[in-house]
Amino acid sequence: MSGHLTYAEAIVIGALQGVTELFPVSSLGHSVILPALLGGRWASDLNVSAPESPYLAFIVGLHVATAVALLAFFWRDWVRIVSGFVTSLRHRRIQTTDERLAWMIIIATIPVGVTGLLLEHTFRTVLGRPIPAAIFLTVNGVILYGAERLRRRAAAGTHPVTAPVTVAGGSSNAALSDTPLSDLAVPEGVHSDRRIAARSIKDTTLIGCAEILALLPGISRSGATMAGGLLRGLSHEDSARFSFLLATPVIFAAGALKLGDLFGPLGNGIHGQVVAGSVASGVCAYLAVRFLTRYFETRTLTPFAIYCLVAGLGSLAWLSFA
Repeated sequence: MSGHLTYAEAIVIGALQGVTELFPVSSLGHSVILPALLGGRWASDLNVSAPESPYLAFIVGLHVATAVALLAFFWRDWVRIVSGFVTSLRHRRIQTTDERLAWMIIIATIPVGVTGLLLEHTFRTVLGRPIPAAIFLTVNGVILYGAERLRRRAAAGTHPVTAPVTVAGGSSNAALSDTPLSDLAVPEGVHSDRRIAARSIKDTTLIGCAEILALLPGISRSGATMAGGLLRGLSHEDSARFSFLLATPVIFAAGALKLGDLFGPLGNGIHGQVVAGSVASGVCAYLAVRFLTRYFETRTLTPFAIYCLVAGLGSLAWLSFA
């Protein structure tokens, strides 16, 4: 691969990976479609469907940087979750929020892990081409938009009434007045974990199964799991958080499996490019998750659905008729 991956290509793809892996718009889909749209050397150098593709080893290797960024952002949460797993094994119980959440993540990760080991190569070689990726990117938009519509329809069927009340220091609502003062100092992430852990194992496993769709280039991992979370009754905020927690071990494992390729013949002559791409990927992933955790506190998947529909259909038209 020496001479077939420039620093410019490495940095651009690294930054693209860091953003699109966490935004619900499909990192693999963009990594397949963008080189084809740019054409020329980019199209020939960056071909993910080629047998023993060094480009695939490169972009999957970037997953390690993305996973490190997720760990850096959620490190306090992962300390709690891992501690919960250890105490669960030690005391042979699943009682606390952290113990329950740890097992939920493990169980929900198994389906995509097994499917990925069995079918990833087939999906990549058969479908990892620009036109199928553009089609699946369009489908990704339909999934996001459909989840939002179904969520809105379900919410319209219920009419919760929260009567305003006055608490010390000003007006608030009944939910706040019922909150123990000791809980007001608890980070919102802990409250979110409590809400997630209150769901059934069936719910969170079904959400985890949605990650299998992300093996198709153009379908977003975070988008599929967030859509699954919304359809199982989670809020946008909790769906995004659970999606990022679920993604961390999967992304890390996918990257780790390809590290051997990068240190073997496929990585000859590009170790510097790998480092440059990884730095770009890690920085952009950290900024992306920081933005998205705040974004989904008040906003929806609809803008991303529109983007995927426009980008997918536009790319499909360009690649088919240009």
